[in-house]
Amino acid sequence: MLRGIALIEMIVYHGLYDWVFVFGRTMPFMHSKQAYWWQQSICWLFILLSGAVLNYGRRPSRRGIQVFLCGMLLTVVTLAVIPSEQIWFGVLHFLGCAAMLCGFLRPWLSKIPASAGAVGSFVLFSVFKQVPSGMIGILDIPLVSLPASWYSQSWLFPLGLPGYGFISADYFPLIPWLFLYLTGFYLWRVVMNGSLCEKIFAIPQCRPLAWLGRHSLWIYLLHQPALMAVTAALNYCL
Repeated sequence: MLRGIALIEMIVYHGLYDWVFVFGRTMPFMHSKQAYWWQQSICWLFILLSGAVLNYGRRPSRRGIQVFLCGMLLTVVTLAVIPSEQIWFGVLHFLGCAAMLCGFLRPWLSKIPASAGAVGSFVLFSVFKQVPSGMIGILDIPLVSLPASWYSQSWLFPLGLPGYGFISADYFPLIPWLFLYLTGFYLWRVVMNGSLCEKIFAIPQCRPLAWLGRHSLWIYLLHQPALMAVTAALNYCL
């Protein structure tokens, strides 16, 4: 259900994004801090939930390969159809790589106490969140600049070290987002071992939201072409 909620929010956000940044329409809100934090909250929820379900996946590495290949499909399509919005390492690329890597490491990750893992992972995410921008700090507060030489190689963008001139409309490198993914992995273990467990599973299911959550990958792949068609029609009519 949570993933279904995040999916609805993402569709609305992307619709507004296309309207403003693809078709050039005016909407001051989309340039505001509030819009940025809304976008961040959607991403955070998706990544935390993806880390949480790593606890249950039987073949996370195989699932990771499937998701990564879907990300590569988006790369090809955006390069061919709308180069201005090309995606080189977006959320699907990241989630695929995270599932493959953490799926392989899961036996060792599981040995770390859940509380320590959740706190430590989030601290690392907070410190390294600005690494793709050449800084380390606390979340979006930059404190120390990193050496420019670290960003001199164009092929290091998946790690969070994009070279000069790198462009990707959707960019979620392993650093820092892998640490948020691990936060979700450990945080879910904390919840399952605590008193909230029974209360969470006692929440009545909202079937439409649950259905959206179960089919989130296919909806993610299909929603953007549908949104582009709708916003293009609105742009033509208005």
